[in-house]
Amino acid sequence: MAQKLIMVTQDALAAGIAVARLGKTIGDIGYAIENFIKKNSINNSFAIVEQLGGHGVGYKQHEEPYIPNYGSPGTGMSLKSGMVLALEPIVNEGSQYIKLMPDGYTYVTRDHKRSAHFEHTILINNGVPEILTKRSNED
Repeated sequence: MAQKLIMVTQDALAAGIAVARLGKTIGDIGYAIENFIKKNSINNSFAIVEQLGGHGVGYKQHEEPYIPNYGSPGTGMSLKSGMVLALEPIVNEGSQYIKLMPDGYTYVTRDHKRSAHFEHTILINNGVPEILTKRSNED
């Protein structure tokens, strides 16, 4: 189950990146991520963490727009050339609920089950989005 959770979360990131094109919307990205997770969950055992998500990247650590890992196609801000976005699917093995630890930084699942998180920062341009955080050994 742990390997499936990791694979689904990583592939959900790829699904979000695949639709992050000029003229698409934030809702299109969230929908692609959500739809992939739901279709690949084993007996509905995976849950999307709705309290956290992706964001814009600029001069501060987290900027607008907020990019939830769920959504409706055609909704939210339209993607424009030059936008830099961090996409961050976060999927739990049990419930969607998380809690922030006293250090003010670390999150854990409330039901103490596994969670997976993958992230890439992308540049929206006139073609395929450019992955800015891709390691040289990644496909």
